[in-house]
Amino acid sequence: MINVLEAIRQWGPGSRTWWQNQLSGATDPITDAGWGEGHVRKGFFTDTSICIGCKACEVACKEWNRVPARTASEHGGQMLGSSYDNTGHLGADTWRHVAFIEQAPDQLVRARESGAALSKPVSLGMPTRRRADEQDAPSPPAGGVPHASMLATEPVGLPAVRWLMSSDVCKHCTHAGCLDVCPTGALFRTEFGTVVVQADVCNGCGYCVASCPFGVIGRREDGIVELAPAHDGKEAVTAKVLNGGVAQKCTLCYDRLVDGMTPACAQTCPTTSIKFGDHSDMVAKARERLAELHAQGHTEARLYGANPDDGVGGTGSVFLLMDDPEVYGLPPDPVVTTHDLPKMFTMAGIAGTAMLGVVLSMFVGHGRMQ
Repeated sequence: MINVLEAIRQWGPGSRTWWQNQLSGATDPITDAGWGEGHVRKGFFTDTSICIGCKACEVACKEWNRVPARTASEHGGQMLGSSYDNTGHLGADTWRHVAFIEQAPDQLVRARESGAALSKPVSLGMPTRRRADEQDAPSPPAGGVPHASMLATEPVGLPAVRWLMSSDVCKHCTHAGCLDVCPTGALFRTEFGTVVVQADVCNGCGYCVASCPFGVIGRREDGIVELAPAHDGKEAVTAKVLNGGVAQKCTLCYDRLVDGMTPACAQTCPTTSIKFGDHSDMVAKARERLAELHAQGHTEARLYGANPDDGVGGTGSVFLLMDDPEVYGLPPDPVVTTHDLPKMFTMAGIAGTAMLGVVLSMFVGHGRMQ
């Protein structure tokens, strides 16, 4: 016989947090995927503060994974012309993307202010006791000329130009929207907690492309790639595009992981900007590096993807950014597609109950009239 009290304990209000975590909160994706014990989640920590923009990671990724070059139709067949960035964004043919962002001193000042605001405690609006040495801020005189301390000053000691460089990659989310919507099972969760596409199972429907909050995954175009140009009267060497017509993205070098190797991008990074290891270790290293930069006065530094309550349950790829996520083309508040399911079900239940009430009232009213 089922223990009623035990059922209430498991399915009652106290279990809501567990269910919410299964949709968008903190959870262990390896356990949820049924891999059992003995497996450890792997991930990246990308420290953008030491990235030099060499693009070695892009090249290594393309070489190892046989990712084709950009197609002629992409970007209109033209070079982007935006700084030194010619890949533009992640996609089926770009699994690692190095962004180049040029900033003026005033943008650095705003970045430091926004970063400092993130580390401040939240004000509850409670009254506080004033310090003895605290003075009122000077008020503008009657003539409207502000006090000297109220005048905005030019940044002193800041570089005339600041370069932000960041190697972006698939986030391998704890709750992956692409994985949730795949109708064929082409996307699966590996024993390392990563998300991989099985090209031979994918039907190219594109549902995963729309469901990714980071715009990472894309559908690769069919076509022919030139392996060697025509030379000395010989025809060009061409081949069919690998995995054309299906969804493609970073696999975190799954084939290398199963052999105990480091992903190609992390292996080739000359500054160790891209670090690889156990996910928990990567998050710990990210927090240590953040504290180090803050101690050095770099208040603009902040972490991205290390918060398990960020809307996707945290990401397998953690980043240390030197400005707001939007500056790097990252969404400030990513949300997985399953995040709003409880609200949707609640609203559907309310609507259904209301419709049932209307129907019942019509039957009751009709019976009284007869």
